[in-house]
Amino acid sequence: MTPAGHLDALLLWCGAIATVGAAAGLLWRLTRSARQLASKVEDFVDDWTGTTGRPGVPARPGVMSRLCAIEDALAKVEHELHPNSGSSLRDAVDRVDHRTRHLDTPL
Repeated sequence: MTPAGHLDALLLWCGAIATVGAAAGLLWRLTRSARQLASKVEDFVDDWTGTTGRPGVPARPGVMSRLCAIEDALAKVEHELHPNSGSSLRDAVDRVDHRTRHLDTPL
């Protein structure tokens, strides 16, 4: 093989290596975006469904469990806002209002 033939082969191999390297870099960038998106989706799913506890990390309830707890707390507050058998906050306010109504009359 002539020296020019060796040079041609060397240039061909350098071009092939550069092409493969560029393709690998492009593939890496494309998959990096996909990995970041997959990580965000995984975080969202973990927040939605909740996670179980593991050593050193407490369990986190999911969105539906947390909404149920909020609705239960709201029902307890709403119960106090309506008159019932005399044990609600509304009944107590009505009793105080009834007892102090005479204090509002002008002299």
